[in-house]
Amino acid sequence: MFSSLSNAVKNVLETEYGIDDIAVSWERPQEVSHGDLATPIALQVSKKASKSPKEIAEVVVSALSKEDSIERVEVAGPGYVNIWLTPAALVAALGSTRQACTAKVKSGAPVIVEYSQPNIAKPLGAHHLLTTLFGQSIANIYEHLGYEVIKWNYMGDWGTQFGKLSVAVSKWGDGRAASEYTVDELLELYVKFHNEVENDDTLEGQARAVFKKLEDGDTELRAFWEDIVATTKSALTGIYDQLHVSFDTDKSESFYEDKMEPILKAGIKAGVFKEGEGGSLISEFSEESTMPPYLIRKGDGATLYSTRDIAQMRYRLDEYKPQEILIVTDIAQKLHFEQLAATCVQLGMDITGFENVLVGRMRYADKSMSTRKGNVLKLDEVLSEAVKKAEEKIAEHGDQIQSDNPQELAQMMGIGAVAYGVVSQNRKQDIVFDWDKFLSFEGNSAPYLQYTHARARSVVEKAGGATQPQKISQLSEKERLLLSTLLQFDRVLEEARKNHMPHILANFLFELCQDYNTFYNAEPILKAEEPARSLRVHLTDLTADVIKTGAKLLTLSVPDRM
Repeated sequence: MFSSLSNAVKNVLETEYGIDDIAVSWERPQEVSHGDLATPIALQVSKKASKSPKEIAEVVVSALSKEDSIERVEVAGPGYVNIWLTPAALVAALGSTRQACTAKVKSGAPVIVEYSQPNIAKPLGAHHLLTTLFGQSIANIYEHLGYEVIKWNYMGDWGTQFGKLSVAVSKWGDGRAASEYTVDELLELYVKFHNEVENDDTLEGQARAVFKKLEDGDTELRAFWEDIVATTKSALTGIYDQLHVSFDTDKSESFYEDKMEPILKAGIKAGVFKEGEGGSLISEFSEESTMPPYLIRKGDGATLYSTRDIAQMRYRLDEYKPQEILIVTDIAQKLHFEQLAATCVQLGMDITGFENVLVGRMRYADKSMSTRKGNVLKLDEVLSEAVKKAEEKIAEHGDQIQSDNPQELAQMMGIGAVAYGVVSQNRKQDIVFDWDKFLSFEGNSAPYLQYTHARARSVVEKAGGATQPQKISQLSEKERLLLSTLLQFDRVLEEARKNHMPHILANFLFELCQDYNTFYNAEPILKAEEPARSLRVHLTDLTADVIKTGAKLLTLSVPDRM
């Protein structure tokens, strides 16, 4: 439907003004009384056509008035074109929304989405929720829209920290094999190392020496490293499963151990890498960039995170030939990736598809969460607390919440509340962690979406299932509003993908739930006469499908009964 209307507008613009290179965008008016669709096309082409927006809008209105799917069309404001569609056209167009609930067949060059990026030998902290959940949601939306996606967890599994950990285990461990330590115990030893450095400044040198031996292939240290990596990955799996997070590969820093030397040689030969202080290697940038030099290799020959990132970029470009590389990180990484991108360009890499997708910092509405004793607010503890709070919420509501398995529902609600609470916020701003808001049954929250989905499923079940609505000649205001919202689903998915902004989808789902609940409270569904009954059950069924599809893309599960 949208394509036929767009073509009608394009044809008249080309015929009347010779304009043939414009994309027609459609918006949903803020008020239902302003129509089902609106386009600002007249405002956009006014300068090129050398005509006033209102004059162009009148021409567009004249052309669109001939379309069978349009009930009414008029000029609004400074040059908007507002459209009211016929009930039959609106109902027929719902087919596109139904199709949007099914993932498209994958095709084309891959899109690499990197996210989460934990450090080995350390537990996931609450702050890891941000890059992990935003990254997973972005990857899910791309996959749903037919892109071949490579979901990548690039872990900090190489570097001097392993030298520090080895020294700590040998000095303060209890004699167990490395494989027998938990991640929490390893973290305690790592923290102890840093505390002891204040009293013994030789420890840092010992750690560097140990890591150098690891780099040189020491058999015993290599086995120690492998045990630590295996222990950490095992601990991560359980948390990722709870959050519905998955990866296709976890080629991490250590994978590029043998791929850095060719990069260094090429950079030196091309004059991109220059000698810095103390024999180090750096890349430099123009004064206009205002970026400081990028340290590529230390004076003692040790490689760095930057060295591995350049090697990683080269490997990904050569191995996968991706159309996009999206690396989701905390905003604190902004300068690093600007320097990385500039260095890669200097080395002749084509990184036009690369974007560092930045996420704000985590802030806590409950100040006690950010001032707990210790350096890390552990994610597994946050998720356990979320489930506990959900159990309390279910108990509070008594018979209002029904479930065959309250424990399973609490898990779905609690984990979902945290996950949706994060991705429903604009990633470019600081993300506020707020228990009360996350677990509320009102407002833009997981429980509100979950409850609305369960409500809709219950109606369809009582109706004996949904059928294609009979010929519809009129719509009530609430039916029209819900229908109009449902028709936005495929557009919203594309907008969320294009901008890498999952909260756009979350906001749509919240709006859909609001419109459905308004419709549910205003219109009889099961007791309505035909053809209204078939239409209302159909709208209810489609609402449930859209909520479930959209929620899943945002890592949220929704129950059929609640």
